[in-house]
Amino acid sequence: MQWTDRIRQVKIVLLVSAVVIAAVSLVISYLLVRDLSHEERNRMVVWAEAMRSLSRADENTDIYLALKVIDGNNTIPVIVLDAQGNVETYRNITIKAETAADTLRYLQQRAEAMRQAGYAIDLNLTDAGQDVRPGDDYLVICYEESSMLRRLASYPYVQLGVVGLFVVVAIFALLSSKRAEQNRVWVGLSKETAHQLGTPISSLMAWTAILREAYPEDELIPEMDKDVKRLELIADRFSKIGSQPEVAREDLRPLLVRTADYIRRRSSDKVVVTCDMPKVSVDADVCAPLFEWVVENLCKNAIDAMSGKGSITIRLRQETAHIVIEVSDTGKGISKRHFKTVFSPGYTTKKRGWGLGLSLAKRIVEEYHKGHIFVKNSELGVGTTFRIELHALSDGVGAVSRSSAAK
Repeated sequence: MQWTDRIRQVKIVLLVSAVVIAAVSLVISYLLVRDLSHEERNRMVVWAEAMRSLSRADENTDIYLALKVIDGNNTIPVIVLDAQGNVETYRNITIKAETAADTLRYLQQRAEAMRQAGYAIDLNLTDAGQDVRPGDDYLVICYEESSMLRRLASYPYVQLGVVGLFVVVAIFALLSSKRAEQNRVWVGLSKETAHQLGTPISSLMAWTAILREAYPEDELIPEMDKDVKRLELIADRFSKIGSQPEVAREDLRPLLVRTADYIRRRSSDKVVVTCDMPKVSVDADVCAPLFEWVVENLCKNAIDAMSGKGSITIRLRQETAHIVIEVSDTGKGISKRHFKTVFSPGYTTKKRGWGLGLSLAKRIVEEYHKGHIFVKNSELGVGTTFRIELHALSDGVGAVSRSSAAK
């Protein structure tokens, strides 16, 4: 549990760090764009003064400097309007129009958009340095941000997108590598466990056979034989975990009943195990030994959660698209923030637990049976319900109907 909490804390720290970095990057970019925008406005003020000088020039005026300033603007789009709103001239604007009338209409519309956005300078030609008054002759210098400034304003978002994509790819690659490593560990551990169990199980089978011949009337021999077969089943389960298990069509009712009977025999009288099953067969493609293991794990966890006293209910239902198995208990419950964490390797509330039971159950259900397992609901002090969903067979409804008709 401490390990999973530490991982969650690391994720939170990384997320907060990413948000802080993004916020700082956006603030710096905003300040830079604001300063450049002010600089462009100052350039347009100088450009407007050059236009004033050019408009009021006579044959004795040196217009070289004014023309140099006007021609020096190669980036900022500008439209110059007279006092009546007619277009006098424009610069750095690409126009796609077929006729002169269309060109003027486009320029006037764009100039009006510039004025609405606040990018306009009123240039008094009658009295230099004064605001425009009624009757004065004036020009309106309409402009907008240069393409360079617009690209600079959008660059932080592009940068954040690229960084975000890189982070997502890196996390995906890391998780894939981690999952592949976990799979190799699972397979190696399972195969080695099955191999190590093989020799003592064979010896125990031989010894039980000898004891059965020597003491044919002994009542303990059959019980020993059951335990040996149980060990053999466990070894078979581990061997199937270590490879891709074969699935077969099974009626889930007897499978769940066998599991419930096993749990009853291995628990105290204070634990009541009941089965809620439909009267008709519910077929599914499963690996029976592994699927029994999943339900056993859920029941054993339920017994631990109830401290050896309470009730467990195993329900089986056939729905339209799914076959549903639910295991409910009257234990201490799980807090909502741990609904997903309980399936993480290493998560456990027991002092001596390894935290692998539910993780293994999730692997069996989702990777080997292409189903889904999750905590349906839980309330502290009341109990928990785990839900398993398997894909219904395409002819499952027909099989149920035929079974009902046969009965």
